[in-house]
Amino acid sequence: MQVSKWGNSLAIRLPASVVEALGLHEGDDIEVVIADERVFQVRKKPDRDALLARLRKYRGKLPADFKFDREDANARY
Repeated sequence: MQVSKWGNSLAIRLPASVVEALGLHEGDDIEVVIADERVFQVRKKPDRDALLARLRKYRGKLPADFKFDREDANARY
């Protein structure tokens, strides 16, 4: 990959193999994570539907002894 100037920023083009492996489409958001010195990882950010699906797995899974105390939750310290 080659780094190119794009306005005031720098940009890289992702090879087709990376685009295919991540299932990327134009307009998708990605995350670039620094893994080590001179090493980075690219991953597709989950979209809204994927995040909601992950949250739904936890629906209704509170401990049996859980008790919500509104006064405690709204207390100002």
